[in-house]
Amino acid sequence: MAEILSQSEIDALISALNAGVIKAEEIKQETSEKKIKVYDFRKPNKFSKEQLNTLHLIHENFARQLITYFSAQLRTFVQVNASNVDQMPYSEFISSIPNPSIIGIIDFQPLRGAIIVAMDTFLGFSIVERLLGGSGEHKDKPREPTEIESNILQRAYSRITKLLKEAWQDVLELNPVFDKLETNPQFVQLVSPNEAVALITINLKVGQTDGMINICIPYIVIEPVMTKLSTKVWLSTGKKEFNGNYVQMIGKKLEKVLSEIRVEVGRAKLSVSDFLNLDVGDVIQLDKRVNEELDIYVSDTIKYKGIMGKRNGHLAVRVTKVMNERDEANDG
Repeated sequence: MAEILSQSEIDALISALNAGVIKAEEIKQETSEKKIKVYDFRKPNKFSKEQLNTLHLIHENFARQLITYFSAQLRTFVQVNASNVDQMPYSEFISSIPNPSIIGIIDFQPLRGAIIVAMDTFLGFSIVERLLGGSGEHKDKPREPTEIESNILQRAYSRITKLLKEAWQDVLELNPVFDKLETNPQFVQLVSPNEAVALITINLKVGQTDGMINICIPYIVIEPVMTKLSTKVWLSTGKKEFNGNYVQMIGKKLEKVLSEIRVEVGRAKLSVSDFLNLDVGDVIQLDKRVNEELDIYVSDTIKYKGIMGKRNGHLAVRVTKVMNERDEANDG
């Protein structure tokens, strides 16, 4: 029980407070417990928020390069975006990957160690089908790739490895090398289970197929260059190279993008009755003369004029005029 003060003791205490001899905090009874911050040793947070943001910027650049690569190779609509960056223990990442999956191991030279670039089998086999000229609509149950499919995926991963090098060049001159392809995540033990890793999730849509690419970067691998993972360093380096190497790199990639070119032989107008009565052997007169220049379209825009002919047994067209902006406006 608390001790009851007499009136004289109360007066003396008030006088001491007014004189500043005793501070009020010194006589307060501590009723609240000290706040303790819980630290989970199984989930060490080694990446700062700024470092995670820089990793996100780097792999946004990587995602844009994936669009260029896959659009040219797969000849279909491709949508890519780096959606999320997080950190977790390596064991948590491995347990989140389904078995089987398409798991690429990339040696992150000159740093010591490797990273993982993983995708689900639906996305992986859809890419393979597209590369082989198919529709890319893979609907089989998850399975391990055949030897032929593995070889095709390894070539795709080799190219992805080069794109990673280009995405990181503003931070570090890397020389990553594709090592091998795995399907069972339990067989991929790059670091200890409790080691912190950064996980970059990239959403990818190829045609009608949606999937994800997960990039796992162990902290121990990039620890020697962690000081360079700052937004300030990344942006300052990027600005220096933007007007030179970066523009040149984008130009080279655009040169490889395929574009559809078509030639319009001519047009004709028919009444509905004539259209309904068309039969084999009927002749439709077009609005172009035999020797008249034809319109050559690039992505629905008239870019050239040309004359029809033959070459090596195939129909061909010889370009006779390159259209300028004024010509395009008049013909449009």
